[in-house]
Amino acid sequence: MTKSQRPSSRDVIELVDETSRPGPPSDPDIPVTLESFEDFYRRELPRLVVLARALTGDLAAEDVAQESMLLAYRQWSRISALGSPAGYVRGICAHKSVSLVRRHLSERRALHRLASRLTSIVDPLAGDSERFWAEVRRLPRRQAQVTALFYVLDLPVSEVATTLGCAEGTVKVHLSRARAQLATRLGTTEDPS
Repeated sequence: MTKSQRPSSRDVIELVDETSRPGPPSDPDIPVTLESFEDFYRRELPRLVVLARALTGDLAAEDVAQESMLLAYRQWSRISALGSPAGYVRGICAHKSVSLVRRHLSERRALHRLASRLTSIVDPLAGDSERFWAEVRRLPRRQAQVTALFYVLDLPVSEVATTLGCAEGTVKVHLSRARAQLATRLGTTEDPS
């Protein structure tokens, strides 16, 4: 092999990149086209921000959505091969949102214990919508996640179940309990939607 016939380092890098990427099992009869991360990002980021805002308020919704996308980017070769990459990343976002709220509440309790006269950290609620979502954030973790996924992203029960990794019946139970608690807290007899 002469020097001009040898593959360049660029050719070797491209070959290594293509062969080292894990992907879905290949079936020659079924063409597989995985979505690029850039397309996924453009389509799903706005929805993740809305989901995070419903669960965290304006606390850090955009940061939570971006962190979820960063995790997806780092593992995109694996995540893109899943049956529902969007559902998987929504699950990450929902979990990160709840963790952030819990951490924020823990910090508030610590500040309250340290300060003898701590004024309210949270501004007065503005409007019924903010009041509703503030009450959603007070619900138990799973109920808040189910409510946000169902009402904010308008996902069917089956997709909420896939996103959270639980059965559809479990989603229905959490949704029913959340509605009952919200109706009591908000003083309504109607569905809080």
